[in-house]
Amino acid sequence: MQHTKIFPLKQLPTKEQRHKLFGSVQPAERTKPVEKSKMADLQNTKKDFLFDLNVVGISNVKYPITIESNMNPGFQTSIGTFKFSSSLANTSKGTNMSRFMEQLNQYHEQGFNITLANLKSFAKELAERLEQKDATIEVDFPWFYERKGPSSNLAGLNHANASIRVTYKQAKGTSVNVALSALITTLCPCSKEISEYSAHNQRGEVAMDITLSDDFDENKTDWKETLLQAAESNASARIHPVLKRPDEKMVTEQAYENPRFVEDIVRLVAADLYELPFVTKFNVSCRNEESIHLHDAIASITFDKQNAEIE
Repeated sequence: MQHTKIFPLKQLPTKEQRHKLFGSVQPAERTKPVEKSKMADLQNTKKDFLFDLNVVGISNVKYPITIESNMNPGFQTSIGTFKFSSSLANTSKGTNMSRFMEQLNQYHEQGFNITLANLKSFAKELAERLEQKDATIEVDFPWFYERKGPSSNLAGLNHANASIRVTYKQAKGTSVNVALSALITTLCPCSKEISEYSAHNQRGEVAMDITLSDDFDENKTDWKETLLQAAESNASARIHPVLKRPDEKMVTEQAYENPRFVEDIVRLVAADLYELPFVTKFNVSCRNEESIHLHDAIASITFDKQNAEIE
């Protein structure tokens, strides 16, 4: 019988000795005040600091959020990636960074449901808390929606990347931009036209960023669903999480019957957004991960309906 050889355990220094071994030192004598009222407040120093700042704040802040949707699941939890900012006059050295997180956590404790109304209130309250004339909150999050196979009706979840940007200005009020990035299938019209059979197809990404009118009512319209519909209804075919063979046949044939260049996609989506009464300005872009190239194909349109021109 083979016996495992047991080696004696090494006697280690104490944890305190180990810390000292790796560079820890005893605390030095403290001479600076510990009371907040007696501490230096560099951020609130008032001098001429040369330039106003357009943006100062914090970014890449991840916090749990809840989302409402007209599509299943109607109520869902997600992770929001936040950016908070305001302007800063040249007479102030710095902003109060801790106040951004203080307010976010207060909203979180109350149950931060990501609605436009809540974000508008957040931006106005943030400006007041910072004692500034403006404040902006931006949040990006994955939004999940149910998608069923066109033949089997078997369901699964897709997701799109959504974002909201709310800016409050004391003199002008609040403006709201929303954006959605969704994946689609595109089939190349040129490939279909010149080939004896088949055509190359690929996954495309449609990104839409719109400015909402002041009278937009989120209780009547789910902007996420509307933008998703604009992207998918103009694609060669939709993306599906679950496809059985009859589903795959239908999706493949649908793509063949609806060939699209990236140029076609952005023009068709732009037409849908142009017809929406609550959209005042929009940007649409499409990026195809070309299946027969190493490079991507891209196209974009920016249009201001109030000025009636392409930028």
